[in-house]
Amino acid sequence: MRKEPDATVLAFDFGTRRIGVAVGNTLTRAAHALATIDAADAAKRFAAIAALLDEWRPARLVVGLPVHADGSEHPTTGRARAFARELERRHRLPVALVDERWTTEIARGQLAEAGRGGRADRGARDRVAAQIILQAWFDETA
Repeated sequence: MRKEPDATVLAFDFGTRRIGVAVGNTLTRAAHALATIDAADAAKRFAAIAALLDEWRPARLVVGLPVHADGSEHPTTGRARAFARELERRHRLPVALVDERWTTEIARGQLAEAGRGGRADRGARDRVAAQIILQAWFDETA
């Protein structure tokens, strides 16, 4: 990967109902939870993503790739790949896929340590999962 000297990166924790979003910078190499897109309708989700891309002007995107604990794929894996391809097609930005095994569980644990969790914090969990995905990408591309 060609390193951008100071570029914004957005990451997505893909879900069929909610998508967690995180933002980071290639200079600081630190990821931050940003938003949760909560819409089952694909058109509304892609409109919300387009608004975030307009606001943050990222140089690249990262999408979490869900797989089973043993690394094998499941139905959501294909959906996440299709989501990544659609992002690339619509926005003409490079998209990297990152193994997201355990990110939801790690996010749930981090929220529990902060005294948060449960149904009311599902959106926060998705944002934190996206942050973990983006931080993993930064760490892998050091």
